[in-house]
Amino acid sequence: MANHVLLNNVEHKDLKVIQDFSLSPDAKRMCVAAFPVEARHAQAHYPLVFAKDGEGNFQMVALFGLEQGENLFLDDDKWHASYRPLVIEKGPFLIGRSNTDGQERLSIHVDMDDPRVVSEPLDNSVDVFLPHGGNSEYIDNVANVLSTLHESQASHGQFIAALEVNNLIESFVVDIDLDGNGTNRLSGFYTINEDVLKSLGKDALGDLHEKGHLNTIYMMLASMSQLSTLVTLKKERA
Repeated sequence: MANHVLLNNVEHKDLKVIQDFSLSPDAKRMCVAAFPVEARHAQAHYPLVFAKDGEGNFQMVALFGLEQGENLFLDDDKWHASYRPLVIEKGPFLIGRSNTDGQERLSIHVDMDDPRVVSEPLDNSVDVFLPHGGNSEYIDNVANVLSTLHESQASHGQFIAALEVNNLIESFVVDIDLDGNGTNRLSGFYTINEDVLKSLGKDALGDLHEKGHLNTIYMMLASMSQLSTLVTLKKERA
């Protein structure tokens, strides 16, 4: 059960966060949400595909595994990729929103029930606040990540809308031979329809380019080569 509270340097002056990714609630998920702003970095490590959320809307996701509950990039407490998606990088923090005089105000909240949140120093923990009450470098980075995530919601929605208008999203299924350890079927995800993309006229392509969506499309297509990375990692674990 999450326990989200507003972060402040008085009540939480001794707050620390354990840098152990295995303690994250997302540690055993096969994918997490990803956003166009991070596609260039993420595609170098993870397949970027689409999944449907509980309301049936498309969400770009970074794949960590080939089946539910599998994260092939996590080994004990270490994350074995030089880039971590924003929703992983934010740790046990999230954005809080309030409305004052018609103005939306953003603040940082922390989940006090997250197992990474502690008040006593440990070898692999980092301070949230400095001794005199100022922000640590760690929480400043978290604030930047949260701000980027907040700003990415609208651009992600625009990206999905543009793809749907042009019928560029299609489902796919991949059967993966695990060299004597059976076959793994990856299904329930969606990707860019390359045939439709190739058939688009110059006006449609120009509009996608002008709005910055074409670059994200190419990043997603390039990322599909990382499926072989997942297969290699899975075979090594087997």
